[in-house]
Amino acid sequence: MAKAKAKAKQMKGKMKETAGKAMDARSMEAEGRGEQMTGKAQEAAEKTAKQMKKSSGQ
Repeated sequence: MAKAKAKAKQMKGKMKETAGKAMDARSMEAEGRGEQMTGKAQEAAEKTAKQMKKSSGQ
């Protein structure tokens, strides 16, 4: 479930970035890139947590 939320955040960020480029709104574009990075970080954290759980035998 967390992975889906992270992917959704990435998609939302990509849409914001694209809209910002189209409207020449640099702040919106930057905000979109930030949301994408946050989503990627959340996804990586979830992956790491799953790997740690798997390696500890739970």
